[in-house]
Amino acid sequence: MSEQTSHDSDVSFIRALAELLRENELTELEVKREYGDDNTLNVRVSRQVQTIVQAAPVMAAAPVAAAPIAATVAATAADPASHPGTVKSPMVGTAYLQPEPGAPSFITVGASVKEGDTLLIIEAMKTMNQIPAPRGGKITQILIQDGEPVEYGAPLVVIE
Repeated sequence: MSEQTSHDSDVSFIRALAELLRENELTELEVKREYGDDNTLNVRVSRQVQTIVQAAPVMAAAPVAAAPIAATVAATAADPASHPGTVKSPMVGTAYLQPEPGAPSFITVGASVKEGDTLLIIEAMKTMNQIPAPRGGKITQILIQDGEPVEYGAPLVVIE
């Protein structure tokens, strides 16, 4: 195979990967293609996904001295990622709230957890990764749905 034909084949392969990424609403795809004779093609295709969160206006009838606190609480409610107790995804994958379909969830809102307890599982590259609680506390919010794809750094759970 000539170098130009190989290059054209690689470009077609990369375009097909990009199309697969778009069609399946993925944000990242990585492939290693081996041609033999120590020739390999490593391809990583990714795209930026923009999420727009619009918060409803908050009406506060609090005294002026409490306004900074109310603004902080409103900002935390509008953006759970800014909450100090937010557990963020350590990887890209699919999040599962139970160990297997039909089993009880690892956590529920209002439940208490200890440091190290499994909060959920993220499947990445056919591997199930348990996500432990970084600290003990009460689960106040579960920010994902079972089987939902998650990005690196995405807020998953809030522990207070």
